Amino acid sequence: MSPYTVFDRTRLKLKSLSERVHDMTLDDLMPLDAELPPYDNPALTQVAERVARAHRTGKQVILMMGAHLIKCGLSRFIIDLMERGIITHIGMNGAGVIHDFELALIGATTESVARYIREGQFGLWQETGYINKIIQQGARESIGLGEVMGRTIEQEALPHRDISLLATGYRLRIPITVHVGIGYDIIHEHPSCDGAALGATSYRDFLVLAQSVSKLQGGVFLNYGTAIMGPEVYLKALSMARNVAHQDGEQINRFTTAVFDLIDLSDDYHHEAPKSDYRYYFRPYKTILVRTVQDGGESFYIRGDHRVTLPHLRHQILERLAVP
Repeated sequence: MSPYTVFDRTRLKLKSLSERVHDMTLDDLMPLDAELPPYDNPALTQVAERVARAHRTGKQVILMMGAHLIKCGLSRFIIDLMERGIITHIGMNGAGVIHDFELALIGATTESVARYIREGQFGLWQETGYINKIIQQGARESIGLGEVMGRTIEQEALPHRDISLLATGYRLRIPITVHVGIGYDIIHEHPSCDGAALGATSYRDFLVLAQSVSKLQGGVFLNYGTAIMGPEVYLKALSMARNVAHQDGEQINRFTTAVFDLIDLSDDYHHEAPKSDYRYYFRPYKTILVRTVQDGGESFYIRGDHRVTLPHLRHQILERLAVP
């Protein structure tokens, strides 16, 4: 028997989302025809060309994303690229699932940590806890977290499922994989959370991602606003994929990677920074921009606000594909 006691979750008080002040609503979603500020970046133009080429040749275009893309109101831009068949796989963290689900359910999401942590109410909302029940169903059926969430949002006809990435992925049969860390997300606070189900469904998603990465030769890997999950999960998936490819006499070495973030990496981001440099500890830099493309790939860094760079990227991709 363990000498350590555990927190008694049965004492937690959950409130309804109707009592929460939401920091984002449907009004914050950017329309596809939104007027954009000028953004002239040769690296973004080159990434758009690589994505367009990958699409024309039927190659993978994998997007690893932080939840901030949803919170920024950019869901419509991602959905449009999915519906056009340009994005072939999306990987997100657990927070992305929560924001996507809440938007689909009530048309609002995001709470102020500063407001709700004082009384210990942060994250403890009844309706959001339903995600745990959905995950448990996925574990029973041996399907991934992203797939079971998308299926539920779509089949239960949640009111705003049209702006759900998860539901879109389920409808289009585009894999959306969810890569969680235990204790990272508000649903892990809930009495309904089942760690085994969470692990089983997210681990299956990791294997689905590894399969997509195994077909990355000639494709594009986009890392948007995820500084830890994206590069770390990609690194392990790529190692697995290359291990099998090596046994078959094949290579996964010629593909394009692109990192979209706000940190100033300077212009020379194709060489690894020394450990004495703070940039060394920014995982997207050394992992995505340097180490995994050193045998024939190419990489690009695009610095800027996601609400500017993603719409501009979409526009330039469609321009190169000559579609409206």
